[in-house]
Amino acid sequence: MTPEQLRDVVRTAVAAAVERGVLAVPVPDDVVVERPKNPEHGDYATNVALRLAKPAGRPPRAVAEALAEELRARPGIAAVDVAGPGFLNITLAQGALGRIAVDAVTAGPAYGRTGTLAGQRLNLEFVSANPTGPVTLGSTRWAAVGDAVGRLLEASGADVHREYYVNDAGAQIERFGRSLQAAALGRPVPEDGYQGDYVETVARQVVAADPGLVERPEDEQLPVFAERGVEAMVADIRATLEGFGVHFDTFFSERTLHASGALEKAVARLREQGHVFEADDAVWLRTTDFGDDKDRVLVKADGEPTYFAADCAYYLDKRARGFDRVVIMLGADHSGYVGRYKALVAAAGDDPDTHLEILIGQLVNLVRDGEPVRMSKRKGNFVLLTDLVEAVGTDAARYALARASVDQQIDIDADLWSRQSNDNPVFYVQYAHARISSVLRNAADLGIDASLTPPTPGDVDAGQLTHERENALLRALGEFPRVLTSAAELRAPHRVARYLEELAGTYHRFYDACRVLPRGDEEATALTVARLWLCAATAVVLRNGLGVLGVGAPERM
Repeated sequence: MTPEQLRDVVRTAVAAAVERGVLAVPVPDDVVVERPKNPEHGDYATNVALRLAKPAGRPPRAVAEALAEELRARPGIAAVDVAGPGFLNITLAQGALGRIAVDAVTAGPAYGRTGTLAGQRLNLEFVSANPTGPVTLGSTRWAAVGDAVGRLLEASGADVHREYYVNDAGAQIERFGRSLQAAALGRPVPEDGYQGDYVETVARQVVAADPGLVERPEDEQLPVFAERGVEAMVADIRATLEGFGVHFDTFFSERTLHASGALEKAVARLREQGHVFEADDAVWLRTTDFGDDKDRVLVKADGEPTYFAADCAYYLDKRARGFDRVVIMLGADHSGYVGRYKALVAAAGDDPDTHLEILIGQLVNLVRDGEPVRMSKRKGNFVLLTDLVEAVGTDAARYALARASVDQQIDIDADLWSRQSNDNPVFYVQYAHARISSVLRNAADLGIDASLTPPTPGDVDAGQLTHERENALLRALGEFPRVLTSAAELRAPHRVARYLEELAGTYHRFYDACRVLPRGDEEATALTVARLWLCAATAVVLRNGLGVLGVGAPERM
């Protein structure tokens, strides 16, 4: 019996008590069921009696006693004790806890997935680095975390559309074009231009595609270098991210907002709603009416629209495409962006708390021998995604970036994360999966038929799993759906990583205490089969959890 199933049992017990007239309370939509810190207090505990005491008009312990009587009559429950001011400590019947292993193996890739966010269409924008250079380490953090958040949201039933906003308009694109032009003509890159080997590489690509380009007048060359240079960088960014296991459904061009008239339409809509005014020959949005620290310019005095005007048009475009919620992931240098974006959402007539979510992430450094890794000025003075992957590998890079809360600055120790030892967290988790795969292969070599493929639950006696270490592992497996749901709600994939590390440790302790395979001439027993199912269930959860993080689950290491 999983915690989710037990929650339903508790709700049913409340409903039964209400129907019998024992309690006069509304049946709660949700019930909190948790693992007690002390295993001696039972398998699970709930505070439902404390929550219902006030509406029932009775002491919490009296409500708890009434519910305990109902619960003791339910199949799968061995004992219910009332503790403290009115907590219910629940011990599952022999075999009921073991059904968690059966459920996990039977569900396979679906185990842990829920429908808590079903029906929600979310636009998830992340990375969105300027198309004027390769993917750097800072953007890599959002690539790993953003993709994991998308996978978590999908695991909770949401319809997630991953989007990369290409800032291919504005002054930085002209500077990029001038940098490429200078490189192609053999001149020094302008002081405000872009540095690095990649600039020369892209310049050569542009010229190779149009050999006569450098023979044209320089003012005609510039827009070609800018446009084709951006195209080359977007192609490079896309390929780099795909190689990192991160796929985007849409690469949205900012330039299309200008070309389509979307900016003018956005300003007109905001003007109709009474939030636009003119001052100092410029057009402004009165964002201070919605909590911003100052009003924002939409169109400058020279008639040029601002980046903020493009933001307005882009947000309205997303909503017009039918997304219920716009989720945007930004770096630490964009923290001041939150207030103005919420204000524009409110000015557009939407609810910022419902239709918008902005996540801010902190910086990340690559460290080797205790010192930050620095690139040379010749290469642009930045660490690339490809540098990180070369140093530690894709799996370790993704896991390391997703393992910490995004509001924490982190250092990735290249020596630690490339190490094949248990002090490397991703190795520790992956090794647990590989160890289980080895056990299952050995069982097959011994001719033990555990009927794991396809799953046939009738062939396993889950009641055999009564050892303390078995029960601890089963309870940990039962927590997986709750961990995924919580991580999705909080946009916190690091919770999954920490859970997997705890689960791996729990499995290793089980394996050290409970012999799984028979030795010598011993025959396989019902306990052997049950423990193989428990191993297989742990592998399912490790595999599904690593999959949410975009990390592989190797069968051999």
